[in-house]
Amino acid sequence: MRRQQVDGLAYCTFESFAPHEGELIHGITTRHGGVSTGRYRSLNVSHGLGDDPAAVEENLQRTCRALGLCREDLVSPNQRHTANVRRVGCADRGHVVFNCDGLVTDACEVPLLLRYADCAPVHIYDPVHQALALVHSGWRGTVQGVVRAALEAMAREFASRPVDLVAAVGPSIGPCCYEVGDDVVDAVRAVFDRPDELLPAGSWGQRRFDLWAANRRWLVDGGVRQIEVGEICTACRTDEFYSHRAEAGKTGHFAATMMLQGRPR
Repeated sequence: MRRQQVDGLAYCTFESFAPHEGELIHGITTRHGGVSTGRYRSLNVSHGLGDDPAAVEENLQRTCRALGLCREDLVSPNQRHTANVRRVGCADRGHVVFNCDGLVTDACEVPLLLRYADCAPVHIYDPVHQALALVHSGWRGTVQGVVRAALEAMAREFASRPVDLVAAVGPSIGPCCYEVGDDVVDAVRAVFDRPDELLPAGSWGQRRFDLWAANRRWLVDGGVRQIEVGEICTACRTDEFYSHRAEAGKTGHFAATMMLQGRPR
């Protein structure tokens, strides 16, 4: 991943998408470059966490300016740890899409923004059919197959072929820090082949869950061959990202964004 900075606002981009500059805008914000204070310092992009609403709005405005997006056009889901994926288009600009954790579109100038604080951002781009997906994949969404649902939605809606897709998994809590209980272990074992590969041993016999490998598994099993995994642990890197686990829920959210460039369809 590349770390970039515009007017003091730091964000990351994926090396895999570099050949598609001019077709696609994407980025994952850090916690640097905003105006929030205290435990939200400084680029929290989520309302409803207790942060000053005016600060959150300024942070969203700064994020959009840095990435070349229009704040008033942002499309976001309400993110409920589901495997639901929705198609959006020009008519959805400026709206919240309910009951889903993934969005797909082939419409240009429709900026997608999702929020994270340990869950995995998954970006998928189809350069052949000019379509994309942006997914929020925590442990619940992962075991439910939200990435698989996104691939199926792209195939159904845009005739996307897995062999053409470029996918990337962004910063999230890593297997180094993500100790989980029996409920997660049982759910992983019920869904995945070779589950122990995704459940390395932690301290005192407790298992850890490898979100990076699990989401990569969904992509590989779906036929995707161009996959980048950032392997940046948000719990280890609270200097750069928000982490619900490492900060005991007293934190903000960073953003993942994607938008197709060009003339609206």
